[in-house]
Amino acid sequence: MIISNIAAPLLGLVDTAIIGHLPDAIYLSGVALGAMVVSFIFLLAIFLRMTTTGEIARAFGREVLAEQRQIGLHALAFAVILGVGLLLLTPLILELAWWLIAPSPELQEYATRYIEIRMWAAPAALINLVVLGVLLGRQQSRRAMILVIFTNAVNVIADIILIIGLDMNVAGAAWASVTAEVSTALLGLYLIRNVLQLGQSWHLQRQYFSRFFGMNRDVFLRSLLLQLCMATMTGYAARFGDIYVAVNAVLMQFLMLISLGLDGIAYAVEALAGAAVGRQRRDEVKYWLRLTLLWSMLFAIAYSFLFWLAGDSVVRLLTDLPEVIATAQHYLPWIYVLPLLGHWSYYFDGVFIGLGYTRAMRDTMAVSALLVFVPLWQLAAVWFSNENANHGLWLALSAFLLARGASQWLYLRYWAKPVPQFTT
Repeated sequence: MIISNIAAPLLGLVDTAIIGHLPDAIYLSGVALGAMVVSFIFLLAIFLRMTTTGEIARAFGREVLAEQRQIGLHALAFAVILGVGLLLLTPLILELAWWLIAPSPELQEYATRYIEIRMWAAPAALINLVVLGVLLGRQQSRRAMILVIFTNAVNVIADIILIIGLDMNVAGAAWASVTAEVSTALLGLYLIRNVLQLGQSWHLQRQYFSRFFGMNRDVFLRSLLLQLCMATMTGYAARFGDIYVAVNAVLMQFLMLISLGLDGIAYAVEALAGAAVGRQRRDEVKYWLRLTLLWSMLFAIAYSFLFWLAGDSVVRLLTDLPEVIATAQHYLPWIYVLPLLGHWSYYFDGVFIGLGYTRAMRDTMAVSALLVFVPLWQLAAVWFSNENANHGLWLALSAFLLARGASQWLYLRYWAKPVPQFTT
């Protein structure tokens, strides 16, 4: 999963490079803006991957294929219904997006064209999240890696054909992504065909749908709060000056680099601890939690050391603007400690998914966002002078990440109810 996480952004660079070498910059801006809107929507649907992984892992541990089949079928049905709903709501999504962003008329035209095309792949994109959840829950991470790499490879090839070969600019980039999503969905369904057994009779159960909806609702609200906090780091920085928007956008890429490794650890916790819960092995759950925590801590220390050693070089790779580089250097100390503060939240997210504590994920996120991030963000204007106000944002983010991990630990330590599957 770490390899697949790295493959996605690296191959995505080719996408940007192709559209970025067209004669007019408006094409790149249109694709960037449209992709941001679509990515935000699809990222909020990550709950489909997370809840499916946890549910499948516990059924996998119980070695009950019929239960895994029911989980997979219900998750796919939920994904298709939600995907079709997003497609039908595209005009409303566009209206809301342009009301919030207010781009220029020409940029809005190109971005609208991009989004309208991309949304045709919404059902396929959500199916892919479910397929990844099934593969990870069954500990088939190599297949999951192949699937992610396949998605990006198809996208790059389609970009070359449609953008360069057929001169379709923004529309070509959008149709390339649609081709990649649909192709991946077909391959993914083939990879989990033995689990789904679509040739056999099946029916959807209202009771399970209700439970699945509740879990997905909790993780959706958690993801929404997380994305809003992250978006604030770039959006609110505009009040301090245009230079701080660029600086925070560059520095937030360090958080993306952190997620490449720590997300892989979180996926492992979800699958391994979830399967141990299904086997009713409390000792095995504790073993996996301790081992993966050790790896998470090692990754955090390595990241912190690497950023301290080469943080300035990474900034210079991301931008060659002297003013941005000089300003970013003032905030690099926050980046040095970010892995040490933030790895707990990545790790405990995996633990909570594996154990099925989705409601607790939502509640601890709400506590951290509303009682830590928002107050510190608002108080930053009072505590810091204008030239140092951006430090307040980074203080709020750092405290938010630490609060997430601390609140999740406190919940597990003092308030968590015993996992129902445990009998010993």
